[in-house]
Amino acid sequence: MASEVMKRVCVRAMSNSETTLIAAVTAGHTYTILNITLCETGSADETFDIYIDPLGGSNDTYLYKAQAIAADATFEHTTRLTMEATDVLYGRTADTANVDVVITYLDQTL
Repeated sequence: MASEVMKRVCVRAMSNSETTLIAAVTAGHTYTILNITLCETGSADETFDIYIDPLGGSNDTYLYKAQAIAADATFEHTTRLTMEATDVLYGRTADTANVDVVITYLDQTL
């Protein structure tokens, strides 16, 4: 039976090492990301990358590359994005940083 469930992921203090924001999508599921909100909490200007690895390997596809976020500011991505089986969503900052991330998405099963 098909289903559709709204879910949320919270990542505290994303920094300059690759951080898994959404783990590999399970076979038979599709994730539709509705919103990604980033908040810089370290009182310093930063840049960040957000990218999808579509095959769980080394084929990174960037949504944002060196995107600026000001000290104590919030950045919002509101364009829908679909993730399918084996896709992984990653993020990282350019320097040691404190950027909180909240993602809202629909988990749809076939």
